[in-house]
Amino acid sequence: MASAPETKTADSIETETPSSESSIFNEFLSPVNLILTVIILVLLYKILRGRFGKSSAEQQVPELPKIRKDMTVAELRQFDGTQADGRVLVAVNGWIFDVTRGRRFYGPGGPYAAFGGKDASRGLATFSVTSSDKEYDDLSDLNSMEMESVKEWEAQFREKYELVGKLLKPGEEPTNYSDEEPEETDNSTSNQDEKKDL
Repeated sequence: MASAPETKTADSIETETPSSESSIFNEFLSPVNLILTVIILVLLYKILRGRFGKSSAEQQVPELPKIRKDMTVAELRQFDGTQADGRVLVAVNGWIFDVTRGRRFYGPGGPYAAFGGKDASRGLATFSVTSSDKEYDDLSDLNSMEMESVKEWEAQFREKYELVGKLLKPGEEPTNYSDEEPEETDNSTSNQDEKKDL
């Protein structure tokens, strides 16, 4: 006798479907997949927080009024980013630049904080994150390659940051800047190729 072909009933179909869904669910809940999912979520959070967090923090920094004056080394030391307004000034090759918008580099806790409020010329020339403690560093003992490096750094700072004034030698009188006067510049660096990033 021939037996009737086996037919699936609705009850048997229902029991097969959940088992295939539960196997996918169980596979997702495996320890390796859970760890990978957590790692991906943490990385996404850090990426998104980094992109949106920095821009909002930078937007909160108030625009400071421009300073246009020559300073002595002692006056420059006051602008290391620790004062109430957070202004950071750095001198390079006898010129002072307002690097406040780059305070995450030059301000307290930044990788180049040693340059904040100081003459960074010697450190930049010798690729050392130290600044000169001299009252005035004339850089006369640097070799030609190091002086060329200082001039390149000066060109970068001129391109990226606001010029404040000159770093005064001992006994030198400051220039009286007015709004009508054009900026005094050093033309020796104008023809050099300038680097874009710092």
